[in-house]
Amino acid sequence: MSILGLKKKQPKTFKVKVITMDAEVEFSCEVKWKGKDLFDLVCRTIGLRETWFFGLRYIVKDTYAWLKMEKRVLDQEVPKEFPITFHFLAKFFPEKVEEELVQEITQHLFFLQVKKKILDEEIFCSPEACVLLASYAVQAKYGDYDPNFHKPGFLSQDELLPKRVLMQYQMTADMWEEKITAWYAEHRGIARDEAEMEYLKIAQDLEMYGVSYFSITQNKRDTDLLLGVDAQGLHIYSPNNKLNPNKSFPWSGIRNISYSEKEFTIKPLDKKKEVFKFYSSQLRVNKLILQLCIGNHDLFMRRRKVDTIEVQQMKAQAKEEKARKKVERQILAREKQMREEAERAKEEMERRLFQLQDEARLANEALLRSEETADLLAEKAQIAEEEAKLLAHKAAEAEQERQRLEVTALKTKEEKRLMEQKMREAEQLAVKLVEQSERRLKEADHLKQDLNEAKDAERRAKQKLLEITNFHCTPPPPPDSAVFQMDFKDTDMKRLSMEIERERLEYMEKSKHLQDQLKELKSEIESLKLEEQQQGGLFAHRGDARVYVDPPYIPHSNVGVPVS
Repeated sequence: MSILGLKKKQPKTFKVKVITMDAEVEFSCEVKWKGKDLFDLVCRTIGLRETWFFGLRYIVKDTYAWLKMEKRVLDQEVPKEFPITFHFLAKFFPEKVEEELVQEITQHLFFLQVKKKILDEEIFCSPEACVLLASYAVQAKYGDYDPNFHKPGFLSQDELLPKRVLMQYQMTADMWEEKITAWYAEHRGIARDEAEMEYLKIAQDLEMYGVSYFSITQNKRDTDLLLGVDAQGLHIYSPNNKLNPNKSFPWSGIRNISYSEKEFTIKPLDKKKEVFKFYSSQLRVNKLILQLCIGNHDLFMRRRKVDTIEVQQMKAQAKEEKARKKVERQILAREKQMREEAERAKEEMERRLFQLQDEARLANEALLRSEETADLLAEKAQIAEEEAKLLAHKAAEAEQERQRLEVTALKTKEEKRLMEQKMREAEQLAVKLVEQSERRLKEADHLKQDLNEAKDAERRAKQKLLEITNFHCTPPPPPDSAVFQMDFKDTDMKRLSMEIERERLEYMEKSKHLQDQLKELKSEIESLKLEEQQQGGLFAHRGDARVYVDPPYIPHSNVGVPVS
């Protein structure tokens, strides 16, 4: 048995990823599906009914193309990498957004796409218009402006202005945010769908809004031009000026558009006008131009006819929905206002309650302080009464002390008088002793002189006796007078010596006794001085003079023997 081979089983489905302006969705598609099958699935998934504005766009060889509805998906030049990526975008733009865009989802998708084109600078917008558009975008995202919630810097992460505008002026991000917030605060009360619609109403008046640009030439060797296709018609631009067209062909003035290979022919409705021809070098781009021309012209003709039943139903439903939402917004606004008023009333009541609590607390604190003050005053009164009693007792003691001090002062005065008298007596005694000492000194000098004279007489007598002895060998007996004189001199000398010794002893005893009296007197004077200092200078207060007595100087004799 031979096996001819097995056919490889082909998959029946393929994966598709569709990227909308605010989401990504993946689908599993059947191989036999046409472009319309996938497109309808996407529209049902996102809830879109105004399907005629949109299409599925993909990238092929660095150019974009739109998925054809009548052909199978896999038979077209779509990327062969799975999942196949498509962008769900607006292919055609309305002439008047407020009249033609019915569904809120349609408005939202147009808003996101137009905003991205403005930020990517595919649509030129002046700086003033950019700031105003940014304020509506902020209103659509954040709702009503609340200064307590929307603090400075809350827009730092949002892309709201084109880089061209940011680079055009020397302004910081905070300054731009301040300008946007100033407009944003004026949009209070505008719902999200209304803010997005206001954004689109401003954007639709921009020169580059809804225009698809293609490079063309008027003939095969002519200068390059730009072809613009939009909801109004066809426009011819210079390559460096996309704002002001050199020539325009409105749809209402075009009789026919023909396409042959790379040549396009625009035939005006007025046969007298010249036919305009232009060339495009890429076949894929030519097909895209033809698609956009046919689609925009069909929509142009459709707008000028009576709406279909489906569109009328959609508009009626949208009108009812808007009316219902308006009523709901009014109810919500009233409820919000009532809630804000209630919150303000609550805050006021809480503030008043806190104020009353503070007042009550302050009153309680004041009461406590009053009670403490009363207790303190009572305690102070008791202390004052005790102090008064103590002061009275001290006053009595002070009076007794005063009387005692008076008595002491009198006694001290008497003692001082006695002491002064003793001091005067001691001074007199000292003077007397000095006089006696001087007299005794004179007497001692006289006695010394007499003694010296006696010794000289004795020496002369001995010398004379020696001479006599040597001369006569045997001396004669001395006369009685001489013997008597010698005996007398010896007796006087002994007696004088005894008297001097006795007087010296008496003088020393008297001097010692006087020194003891002086020391005792000095100690009494010192004790009186100390007592006087302790009594606060009583003597000085009464004018009494302090007297200090030093021991008297007692001179001695020249021979060092004190005499009395």
